[in-house]
Amino acid sequence: MASLLAVSAQGAMAQNLAIVNGKAVPKTRLDALTQQVAKAGRPVTPEMEGQIREEVIAREIFMQEAEKQGVAASEDFKAQMELARQTLMIRELFAKYQQANPVTDADLKAEYDKFAAANGGKEYKAHHILVEKEAEAKAIIASLKKGGKFEDIAKKQSKDPGSGAKGGDLDWANPASYVPEFTEALLKLNKGQTSETPVKSQFGYHIIRVDDIRTAQLPAFEEVKPQIAQQMQQQKLAAFQEELRKKAKVE
Repeated sequence: MASLLAVSAQGAMAQNLAIVNGKAVPKTRLDALTQQVAKAGRPVTPEMEGQIREEVIAREIFMQEAEKQGVAASEDFKAQMELARQTLMIRELFAKYQQANPVTDADLKAEYDKFAAANGGKEYKAHHILVEKEAEAKAIIASLKKGGKFEDIAKKQSKDPGSGAKGGDLDWANPASYVPEFTEALLKLNKGQTSETPVKSQFGYHIIRVDDIRTAQLPAFEEVKPQIAQQMQQQKLAAFQEELRKKAKVE
C-alpha cells in the first residue's frame, strides 16, 4: 500500500510544477508561458526556463492573495477582464484570418513589379534654389550666368529648409517624386544644365540644376520581400476589418 501511494504521489508531482500553500500548480501553466515567450521571439534558454518557472510560482502566490482579498469581485476588475477578453478574442480572430488568407509569393512578386514599374526608369541627381518671388529667381539666374556659385547662393537665399543648408542638394531621386511643375522642368534638362527661366510651383519659384542622370537603382526583390509581405498583410487585414464594419448593422 505504501509503495502504491508513493507511485501515486510521484505521478501527481510529474503533472504539477509545484504545490503552493497546498494548491497544485500544473505544469501546463509553465508550458503556456514558455510558448508566449517563444512567440515573442525570445530564445528559451535553460536560464530563461528557470525564470519562467519562478514567474509561474510567483503568479500563483499573488493570485491566492488576490482571491483572499476578493479582488475578482470588484466592478473595476470585472470591467478590465471584459476588455481583456475582447482584446484576446479580436487578436485570435485576426490571427485566424491571416492564417486562412496568407499573402502568396505570387502576390508579393506582383506588388514588387508594380513598385519597380512606378520607380524604375531614370533617376536624377539635382540641386535647386527656392525663392518666393519670380524677380528674385530671375536675378539669381542672371547671377549664375555671370559665374555665381550655385551652392553658395542656395545656402544664403533658398527657402527650402531641407536642401538649402546643403547648398540646394536634392540627392538622387525619381522625377515623379517631385511636384508636377518641378518634374516637367527637370525632365527637359540634360546633365550639367540649369533652368533658364524660373520654375513656378505651389512652393514658390525654383532654379534647377541637373548634376547627373542614371538608371534607377532598385533593391532586389528578396531584399524588400519581408517589408512588402508585412505591408500587404496589413492591407488585407484592414480590408477584412472594413468589410466587417460595412456588413454590421449599427443603430
